[in-house]
Amino acid sequence: MAQPLVISLVFFVLTICLASSKFLSANVTLSKKTYIIQMDKSAMPDSFSDHLEWYSSKIKSIVSVPETEGQHSDNRILYNYQTVFHGIAAQLTDDEARKLQNEDGVIALFPEMKYQLHTTRSPSFLGLEPQSGKTDVWAQKLSDHDVVVGVLDTGIWPESESFNDAGMTPVPAHWKGECETGRGFQKNNCNKKIVGARVFYAGYEAATGKINEKSEYKSARDQDGHGTHTAATVAGSPVHGANLLGYASGTARGMAPGARIAAYKVCWTGGCFSSDIMSAVDRAVADGVNVLSISLGGGVSSYNRDSLSVAAFQAMEMGVFVSCSAGNGGPDPVSLTNVSPWIITVGAGTMDRDFPATVKLGTGRTINGASLYKGRRVLNKQYPVVYMGSNSSTQDPSSFCLDGTLDPHKVTGKIVICDRGINPRVQKGQVVKDAGGVGMILTNTASNGEELVADCHLLPAVAVGESEGKLIKQYTLSNRKATANLAFLGTQLGIKPSPVVAAFSSRGPNFLSLEILKPDVVAPGLNILAAWTGDLGPSSLPTDHRRVKFNILSGTSMSCPHVSGVAALLKARHPEWSPAAIKSALMTTAYVHDNTREALLDASTDEASKPYDHGAGHINPGKALDPGLIYDIAPQNYFDFLCTQGLTTAELKTFSNRSCKHSLANPGDLNYPAISAVFPEKLSVKVITLHRTVTNVGGATSNYHVTVTPFKGVDVRVEPTTLSFKKRNQKLSYKVTFITKTRRATPEFGGLVWKDGVHRVRSPIVVTWLTAV
Repeated sequence: MAQPLVISLVFFVLTICLASSKFLSANVTLSKKTYIIQMDKSAMPDSFSDHLEWYSSKIKSIVSVPETEGQHSDNRILYNYQTVFHGIAAQLTDDEARKLQNEDGVIALFPEMKYQLHTTRSPSFLGLEPQSGKTDVWAQKLSDHDVVVGVLDTGIWPESESFNDAGMTPVPAHWKGECETGRGFQKNNCNKKIVGARVFYAGYEAATGKINEKSEYKSARDQDGHGTHTAATVAGSPVHGANLLGYASGTARGMAPGARIAAYKVCWTGGCFSSDIMSAVDRAVADGVNVLSISLGGGVSSYNRDSLSVAAFQAMEMGVFVSCSAGNGGPDPVSLTNVSPWIITVGAGTMDRDFPATVKLGTGRTINGASLYKGRRVLNKQYPVVYMGSNSSTQDPSSFCLDGTLDPHKVTGKIVICDRGINPRVQKGQVVKDAGGVGMILTNTASNGEELVADCHLLPAVAVGESEGKLIKQYTLSNRKATANLAFLGTQLGIKPSPVVAAFSSRGPNFLSLEILKPDVVAPGLNILAAWTGDLGPSSLPTDHRRVKFNILSGTSMSCPHVSGVAALLKARHPEWSPAAIKSALMTTAYVHDNTREALLDASTDEASKPYDHGAGHINPGKALDPGLIYDIAPQNYFDFLCTQGLTTAELKTFSNRSCKHSLANPGDLNYPAISAVFPEKLSVKVITLHRTVTNVGGATSNYHVTVTPFKGVDVRVEPTTLSFKKRNQKLSYKVTFITKTRRATPEFGGLVWKDGVHRVRSPIVVTWLTAV
């Protein structure tokens, strides 16, 4: 009898499992996700009165199951896009999405994507500080052209002095933006500086649930601080005596203090979602922004699968300059985001300002580091030092000072060494403090090298480089009575060498298109002082009850708004310039040498950086205002570039209804300010010729001569070698021929420079030989 019973039980269990599997499978199929749905606006049948009605009918036609009582297919629609993109964001099941993809008039579906934020002295360092009695870039009234910069971020803290509108002219009549109200944000929080404030959260709520309005402002008010910091960096009004707890004291001002700001809040506690970002870009361009500053990213997809890339293309067509952060994935290669050629991709560098601090070991040796600690507690006598890691290559969670990993019996009353990585730097200090430690030494790992990021710690703490960190750890592990003290030395200016490419700054190459060098430029992104929210302490930790008006942050999130602000300056001075012209001016005038006249260094290696690290170089705003020549690119040229990328007709339609003119022999022929020659795997291809056209925006009559860096693997010939212009805005073309001498295993880097005695128009060159896999 036992065997039939066992068989019956097995059959019963299998029946239950199969039923459960079917139930779970049905749930997965019926669960809804947000999709951005691109529609062919021109395909709307005459029977519909407007596009939204048509879009709604499409959704209704593919709904898998009848909507429950109180629901309607219209409730599936989160956004209606009308300017840089035509279509909707809607919640669909997987089956519904597949059905919709095949419907007439549907161009593409983009699944919702989560983006992350890429989390003063910079105007002076960039040569933008006004000097009495001298002509400078501030002498031009930027309000003459009413440049508006749209900042897509976490919102804005309107009470900050950086957003004072004293002396500004009335908001221009052509501006269509609004000041949306909500908890903590009223109409009067906008002024002649903050001319617009909007919020976008439908995609976020669809993915994460309703925003808790008691703990988070469902308005443009910024409780994170990131958006306030980036907006002030772009166009903050001058604030004298700005500082963070006494550090970096001076006048804080944005890159374009005469420009106006429109804040588009797209990022919330749980991240930033592509449907919200798309709606913000769509709305910002309709509002009338001239520049978009986007300090966030979400990985790399092919051009036609990247909704931000598609939106940015349309914005570019409408004359809007789009500036994006490169990401903080460095020093790993191929770590870039936002690589489309119609976007300027901004990496990060250091400035000539530091916040020195020291660690003095019991041996008497003093080690230099950095910190923004300011508190009552000082560690000016020797304290015991402890490191919870080991000399082995196996990493111990305790060595990173992760939450709950430190034993109070071992660390109380001691300075604790914590390795950088995994959890936030300032949080490590909180973990040490909670366990009873009196201080922290934060040691860099190999990925950070010797780059020192200063933080506003809650306990005495000093960050040190990798090599010095190894020395401190070796001393501690080999000496049971190891001691140290920590000292904080304030602010130091005139640091050499600077700038240096930040270790965290994401690196090329751009594997979507090796012919398009990325990043484009680097700008100040390490230890940047700018305005801050009044709702959060400078460490951003919930346990930090300090409140400051300014904070110091690092990341390509900080370098991006520097470029956005300088772009606003250029747009104000040259309102007729296209986005490509502004980008060209920034790239061809960038410099590749530091303040010691040596090649820009890479902080992660302490060796010379390469164009895959710094792009065309570090921005030089004063020179960019008068670049001499520009490489202009019309929207059709960008589209013809896409035509070289192996996209189908349907995929090309995501960008435009244009037709391929086949004006480019290969992708490297795009009139880009950087030049990248890519030799294919075929050994028989030994010669590549690329073409460029420059426009004279300098003196009416000018003669330019070319110089080219010598290469080991190729001969480089430029024809013609001189360009003689007879009038402004005249265009002349040249070609660059690369002849392989020896195929090399790694890319070669150099530059091409046109000089007329006044201007120096430089293009970086990269030569790559592909190898068969």
